[in-house]
Amino acid sequence: MSEPEPPPAAEPSAGGLLACYRHPGRETGVRCTRCERPICPDCMVAASVGFQCPECVREGRKTLRQARTVYGGRTTGSAGQLSMLIIGLNVAGLLAKLAVGSNPVAFTGSSGTSTTLDDRFAGLPAKFDFNHEYYRFVTSMFLHTGVIHLALNCYAIYLLGPTIEGMLGRWRYLLLYFGSGIGGSALSYVCNQGGEGASGAVFGVFAALYIFGRQQRRDTSMVAGLIVANLVFSFLVPGIGYWAHIGGLLAGAAIAAGIAYAPQGRYRSVVQLSGAVLVALVVVALTVAGTREANRCANGTLEQITSCFQGASITG
Repeated sequence: MSEPEPPPAAEPSAGGLLACYRHPGRETGVRCTRCERPICPDCMVAASVGFQCPECVREGRKTLRQARTVYGGRTTGSAGQLSMLIIGLNVAGLLAKLAVGSNPVAFTGSSGTSTTLDDRFAGLPAKFDFNHEYYRFVTSMFLHTGVIHLALNCYAIYLLGPTIEGMLGRWRYLLLYFGSGIGGSALSYVCNQGGEGASGAVFGVFAALYIFGRQQRRDTSMVAGLIVANLVFSFLVPGIGYWAHIGGLLAGAAIAAGIAYAPQGRYRSVVQLSGAVLVALVVVALTVAGTREANRCANGTLEQITSCFQGASITG
């Protein structure tokens, strides 16, 4: 570490005080405890003993080792902020739908909740070819069919999101959340279900909690029960996009496994990306398969086209 330059010679003023080295017009009786340069109140940074100048504080920070989370992410001291932001975006999505005429009470989307926002940004089955608008894999994650649908997903994010965020740090958490959501959207797309909602990402968070618990040798029976109960609920309740749930669960498990079991060392971050790369490859493969399905529907006989447009679940 380079040492700060020695303090310049300072002549005492008529009152016997020195001038701040950064603000020559200000007198002060305080010196930096490291470099001994005179500093005024605006330049004082409280230290364990006395005060330091801004330059010495910056130099000292360079020697500090950045604190890391259990899986290698940077600690921010504010775990949960991203989860709250995601909840806010989901709420904003429903408010936008209400503004254009959505029914706020609907759960499954069968009560007239389709709006221009749904038509433009919700997920679609592969049987609908809307000019390859694959951005819907992401935008559909922030649209919900009603208050109940929104509340269930946001409550799960509120309960589990900050815990996972604290384990991963911001970037790894975003990778897990969006990777799971996009994976769920892709599987829903190719399975001709489509839909909207954050459930794919939520199931990815469930999977991560289970994977991390197993890696840390903790009791994961409650998490496993939660996952099974939600899957059963997805299959039994009509109108729920269960393929998005399954896709999010599988994508989240792949990403979480890559993060949890990556060996310590120089290439840890590279190895941790392996799960996300695997998910990305699967998403591309599913998208290609779905596009072929869309082309089949568009170019088939009248009977084939009619069969393509029968039934679709829109709640995820």
